[in-house]
Amino acid sequence: MRAVVTTWYATFLIEDGVVVRTAAVPTEVVTIAERALQRRGGELTPEERELLTDRGSAEWRTRDRRLAAHGLVLDLSLPATIPSLPSPPDPALLRAGELAAAERSLEAAWDPSVHVEEAVRAVSDLDRVQNLVGERLASWVARDAPDLDASDHGRAVRLALAREESALGPLDPSLRAARERLANLYREVEATHAELEKAVATAAPRRAPNLVALLGPDLAARLLASAGGLDRLARLPASTIQVLGAERAFFEHLRGRAPPPRHGLLFLHPSIQSAPRSERGKLARALAGKAAIAARRDHVGSPVDESLARAYETRRAALKARRGRPARDRGPRRSR
Repeated sequence: MRAVVTTWYATFLIEDGVVVRTAAVPTEVVTIAERALQRRGGELTPEERELLTDRGSAEWRTRDRRLAAHGLVLDLSLPATIPSLPSPPDPALLRAGELAAAERSLEAAWDPSVHVEEAVRAVSDLDRVQNLVGERLASWVARDAPDLDASDHGRAVRLALAREESALGPLDPSLRAARERLANLYREVEATHAELEKAVATAAPRRAPNLVALLGPDLAARLLASAGGLDRLARLPASTIQVLGAERAFFEHLRGRAPPPRHGLLFLHPSIQSAPRSERGKLARALAGKAAIAARRDHVGSPVDESLARAYETRRAALKARRGRPARDRGPRRSR
């Protein structure tokens, strides 16, 4: 009985516990890293291929499920250790090779859409900062202008930067300067917010053209950020994409405190926002299905498929045409 045993430094053909053939791996860090990646990917290494070329129709055995997928017989009763195997070379080679393999894996896993994610998160952060600064400034300016609407942050900024004396009395010069700096901060945050939104609208179509064509740049970028990148979004089923952004509502449902969410971020799509409440879940489900296909096309670099948006619009039109129609009479319910 012959068996094949693979190690990081060689592949061995064993017969009755004795090594009858050896295919050694070159003792170079780059080569050791390549072999490690090949094994992790379920592929045969060159040394394994070399050994298996002479197998013919013989029944060779192995404990390695990866090798069993390439024609060998899986036999877990084989001994885990073979005393007759030659000793490995310097263990430092293995460590260096594994580190090199890890670096290459990290490089391959790098997703450029992380920059779009960070920009989207920065926009959300600046939304909160802008509202916080605006509310504080409006509250301060309202001490001099009681008719000021607290939600009118733009007018609060203009009044804070105006040089006229307050109608209710002079303001301390140092406090006036501080309030003006607060107003200028609001404007700077507002300008940065606008620049970030412009950058996202420019970058998203280059990274995810199919998603942008279907959802628009803002919503596509938000989905990417919520999913953790294009690679992860492309792996998600449509049912998960449908409720991305509704995690809190989903966990409330799991606790039995709320019904299941029908949509998350997809509610921001104009067609779903403007739809009747009874249709939003169906539209979100249809849009999520098309978004899942678009993300997978973007992940593999496929060109823009305009049929995705057309198919969604067809489904939307069908739902709209059914509005107001009476439900079909399905007859009396059967008693259980």
